Amino acid sequence: MMNEKKILLFLVDDDALFLKSLEIEFAQNTESAIRTFATGELCLENLSLNPDVIILDYHLDSVDKNAINGLETLDRIKTVNPLIHVIMLSAQDKIEVAVNCIKHQAFDYIVKSETAFIRLQKAITTIFHYQKIEKALSWYMEKM
Repeated sequence: MMNEKKILLFLVDDDALFLKSLEIEFAQNTESAIRTFATGELCLENLSLNPDVIILDYHLDSVDKNAINGLETLDRIKTVNPLIHVIMLSAQDKIEVAVNCIKHQAFDYIVKSETAFIRLQKAITTIFHYQKIEKALSWYMEKM
């Protein structure tokens, strides 16, 4: 366990208070390396750091109306590196929004609530579980 590298987690939200609370939750309850960004543009500028997971707010243009929104940021992330797992996060509890995010290749869509952090942790665990299964399957297929 000691030789395992920390996962690099990007948190992207224009709500400074929510972003800070999420950062604190992850810092206190996980072994992740965390980078926070208030805009999609800042997140995109730092993709060269190769994050393992990005938690991305759906609405990123509430403070700066000229900022790109979460969906556009998601599309650009997937253009740069389709292997980065992105979990969309929003206060909107609308199925249409969730479906739209998944259509844009988000791994999951989580509604901001008092249980959001627990759901985010479960989604991240699922991502790494799937990756482990894919590696094992790939190894097995090569042996055949």
